[in-house]
Amino acid sequence: MPNVIKKELNPMEEQPSLNEGLYRIIKRNASKDYDISYVHHIIFWSIYFIFNTLRWSHIHDDLLYSLKTNLIGFPIHIALSYFNVYYLMPKYVYNKKYFTYALFVLGSLSIMLLVKFNLTYYFVSTNVMPEATEVVDTLTLNYAITTMLGELYVVSFVTAIKITADWLRETNKLHDLEKRQLTTELKFLRSQISPHFFFNTLNNIYSLTLEKSDKAPEVVLKLSELMRYLLYASNKPKQDLKKEIDCIQNYIDLERIRFDDSLVVNMNLSGNLENKKISPMLLITFIENCFKHGASQSLGKMYIDVNIMIEDDVLLFKVSNTIPKKRKKGKPSSKNGGIGLSNVKKRLELAYAKNDYDLQIYEKDNVFHVELKIKV
Repeated sequence: MPNVIKKELNPMEEQPSLNEGLYRIIKRNASKDYDISYVHHIIFWSIYFIFNTLRWSHIHDDLLYSLKTNLIGFPIHIALSYFNVYYLMPKYVYNKKYFTYALFVLGSLSIMLLVKFNLTYYFVSTNVMPEATEVVDTLTLNYAITTMLGELYVVSFVTAIKITADWLRETNKLHDLEKRQLTTELKFLRSQISPHFFFNTLNNIYSLTLEKSDKAPEVVLKLSELMRYLLYASNKPKQDLKKEIDCIQNYIDLERIRFDDSLVVNMNLSGNLENKKISPMLLITFIENCFKHGASQSLGKMYIDVNIMIEDDVLLFKVSNTIPKKRKKGKPSSKNGGIGLSNVKKRLELAYAKNDYDLQIYEKDNVFHVELKIKV
């Protein structure tokens, strides 16, 4: 007995590999968060400093002067840019306090103007604006406007980079969240096989054990195989088509026991199943629907036909069941197949492209038909 239990628990060994795969996905997504590290800051300002120094040295034809002015100007650029990006915008722009934000920006630029003028005048040259046609040794309006616009350009450039990085990060997080939601939704939809089926099957097993029937071990084995598939099939987005069909066969065999001679099921299979994949627990929903809304509601003999054909990389799946003329007392009519078919339609939309499948559901001559053409 311990050996049997150990064998039954072995499938759980698949779980660590699933967790490791999920961890790798999360880790890979986390690396795409577009976070700006201190290394990025250093690289950006270093490149910008070198570029600006060379540009102004060409304008003034004086590398030393350009180096001195940029050594004064760049700490001011950095301070203003970070003050705007990490304090002013989060506190005022994101809270829609635009007028207050504008006043702070204007005040910051004014302080910057005074600091830059005095540092340049006392530590570099009394001519604080050598590119002008005349010597500028006082705080003129032209110097103020030119300097403030130049500073505003730098701050705007840095702010644009920060906003872009934030947008990319949030967009990436949104996509990651959508993927997680879709994965969760798909797993939920895969688990929608009716619990009543299991209750009915357990009742059948109980009856067989009371009768000491030789069928009891076979039924337990089929139920075990079916439950194992239902538990672990959803771990993968696609499952072997052969396993899906084996699951359908086990399901039908278990239902045959419940309905005895009142139900006739014909199942035909043709084509090559090798290397064919399908979204797990997709086809069984249609089979369950036949029993739930056909056989289980009927007082007479019921017929269910299942045809599975594989042609190249296309699966043609057709299932039909007679619609009961006489229903069991208290059983409502469900011509649309109930929530099961709604769920499978949603799963098809989530797991497949529109051109990869075609689903037709219709009623003709008192027979309910489902025809699915899908790429496998």
